[in-house]
Amino acid sequence: MDNDLQLQPIVLIVGNYGSGKTEVAVNLAVNRLKYGPVQVVDLDVVNPYFRSREVRSILEAKGVEVIVPEERLIEADLPVVVPQIRGAILKPKGLAILDVGGDNVGATVLGSLNDELVSRPHDVLQVVNVKRPFTETVEGCVAITREIEAACRLKVTGVIGNAHLMDETDEKTILDGYKHARGVAEALGVPLKFITCEERVLATLDRAAIRCPILPLSRQMLPPWRRRQALGSQNFLLS
Repeated sequence: MDNDLQLQPIVLIVGNYGSGKTEVAVNLAVNRLKYGPVQVVDLDVVNPYFRSREVRSILEAKGVEVIVPEERLIEADLPVVVPQIRGAILKPKGLAILDVGGDNVGATVLGSLNDELVSRPHDVLQVVNVKRPFTETVEGCVAITREIEAACRLKVTGVIGNAHLMDETDEKTILDGYKHARGVAEALGVPLKFITCEERVLATLDRAAIRCPILPLSRQMLPPWRRRQALGSQNFLLS
């Protein structure tokens, strides 16, 4: 059941470049609204295209508060930490999800927030996509984990499996990704918090083969010529 998913009040989403961190952050934020207020903090200073600020209006329409640098700095690829970001950490309104940039480069922005974070309950969840370069092996994922931890001076506390091949994703992709993410979690000595699965694949997925929560995904981080999938009530269950 979805209430088996235990999250700290502050959740940092980290991972390698292209792992799908923002997609996970956006869908998780909408999913968690049924339990109370949710904030998404955009800390991605690496990818200028697929950042949570790009779907700000969609999230806000759902009731998610989105915190980004002020308008004049919104396109800046710099570690701009506005007062609202510190406020979300010091006094989170329900659940605060921090969407962190890719690799150790993106994680360095957390260095300026380290003092606030280490003294408060938080999760650092690493998104793993077995179909991305450098993370197709457990050893590669662990190496990236250590680089991220060194950059942000925080320990990864859990793994999120986000295996996909865009339109070519099928049941085998998800099952292979689940096994891989479970192996990464075991190697790190942390729990596999959940995996993701696009809804069209979820309909045929053998859920009995997966022993962790599943977050249904409606894809938002798409090229301009692709239509986003609706973020509706079907996203409100982890099972």
